[in-house]
Amino acid sequence: MSQGSHDAAHSAVGYQHQTWWALVELLRSGPERPDSSLTLEMYDDIAWDERGTPTELLQVKHHRGNTRRLTDRTVDVWKTIQVWMDESSPGDASGPSLVLVTTQTAAPGSAMSFLRAEDRDEASALTILEAVATEEGSSETRETRRQFLALSPSVRRTFVHRIRVADGSPHAEEVHAVARTALQWTLPTGHEELFMAMVWKWWDGQALALLQSRLTSLDVGSAQTAIAEIRDQFTSENLPTLVNLLDVNEDEVGEQHRTRPFVQQMEWVVYPPRNLQKAIVDYYRAYTQATQWLDEDLIGVAELERFEAELIDEWEREFEWMAEGLAENADDKARQAAGRSLLRTLLGQTGITVRSRYNDPFFARGHRHALADAGKVGWHPEFEDRIKQLLHVHA
Repeated sequence: MSQGSHDAAHSAVGYQHQTWWALVELLRSGPERPDSSLTLEMYDDIAWDERGTPTELLQVKHHRGNTRRLTDRTVDVWKTIQVWMDESSPGDASGPSLVLVTTQTAAPGSAMSFLRAEDRDEASALTILEAVATEEGSSETRETRRQFLALSPSVRRTFVHRIRVADGSPHAEEVHAVARTALQWTLPTGHEELFMAMVWKWWDGQALALLQSRLTSLDVGSAQTAIAEIRDQFTSENLPTLVNLLDVNEDEVGEQHRTRPFVQQMEWVVYPPRNLQKAIVDYYRAYTQATQWLDEDLIGVAELERFEAELIDEWEREFEWMAEGLAENADDKARQAAGRSLLRTLLGQTGITVRSRYNDPFFARGHRHALADAGKVGWHPEFEDRIKQLLHVHA
């Protein structure tokens, strides 16, 4: 792999780390500022604001390994200072606090070490930065250092007073554990990693919306509600939806299941093609989700069997009414119409649920198709004879 490829990969990790770290910020700091909102790439890498006014700006820096120290001559330091001088009115005493979050560790006795939240010594930090700024130093930071010295002494003091260094922050591969620790009192016992996967999936969607400006900011209350709703899916009365519609390739799933018996059953009653395609997706989602629930030990076989029995009981009642309503000499077109009406009626009924608070309708619809696939229910009045032939079952 070329050096350019290595650099691109590292940049990608750094950018991903930035969005991941925003969730850590939200989990760690959010409870202390319930009226605040978090933004990405608006005021800075990450920012907190209250009613549209930024209160804290964070520059997030990710580095491989733990060997390099953060020194006062580091390019990262002066690039960060440049950003804040350009964007944050350094002499504004009421301006947002400025935080450098870095995986590097500040060298002992450095200005960066004196600007940590603990054991701060702003006077020493300012003196050191002013001395570094006068050096010949790297041409890459020379103009920034010149601009820093051009600030008046009082502005420099105000500027340094607003800066905080959060060094030694976790690397990208450690962020998951940090987020998990922040949520430790919320984790559902026995399903901790599944819960975290769902939180990360939710966050990835929020982060993308923030980066694409489809979402201006994410307020703490909305985030807390969203995470609480995820946690609520792990109760004895509820279940998490693990196979979302947007995650399904409809064309691929349709091709895989087009010849299944439940599809044939729907074709016997001439079900509309578009709705038939949606039925295939429902079947796939319900089957896959039930399998995952069982694998994750979120539900037992007996509970699914109880749900299945209730669906069959409901079908038996409706099927008899459908059969009673048919004239003895009804032609196949009338029988198709009756079966199509039965199917439409049952797919629209949501009263039977696998758990009292789990009400995502695709699961019951998909499970009805699974029962039809096994020949346990059907829609056409003569479905039993037809399904026996289809499945090569002889009475």
